[in-house]
Amino acid sequence: MASGVKVTDEVVAVFNDMKVRKAQVNEDEKKKRKKAVMFCISKDNKNIILEDGREILLGDLGTTVQDPYLHFVKMLPADDCRYALYDATYETKETKKEDLVFIFWAPDNAPLKSKMIYASSKDAIKKKFTGIKHEWQVNGLEDIKDRRTLAEKLGGSSVITLEGCPL
Repeated sequence: MASGVKVTDEVVAVFNDMKVRKAQVNEDEKKKRKKAVMFCISKDNKNIILEDGREILLGDLGTTVQDPYLHFVKMLPADDCRYALYDATYETKETKKEDLVFIFWAPDNAPLKSKMIYASSKDAIKKKFTGIKHEWQVNGLEDIKDRRTLAEKLGGSSVITLEGCPL
């Protein structure tokens, strides 16, 4: 069932920016690229919006952020739902890859009303995110803390590293 919640243009712009990799980017532009970003439902329950301050930029990596995956996991609220895009960098036995992963975070201790509105609004945001290959619904920290779980979503046992860390 659809909730009637709308996806803002800013959310779509962030997705398109993350999806399109510009081959000829200078270092400054590269540093501004998003590694991860979170979206929430506005207080009036009418729009899916970009959550202020909840993003990881490539320029943060190595300076303020040592492990982007662990940093991302720590950004998830313990008691409320979120949508997120995570730009996973991983290696298989054959090649290096980068894929966007759409994550629906619905922790067990989130309020029932929040779980219901996020679940019923998920299709609205997914429709705007054309071309996403990987979708992951996560219901608790124990499900997301182990990077092997994400590696499984990305390519199963053929994934040998995630964010430069061997599995």
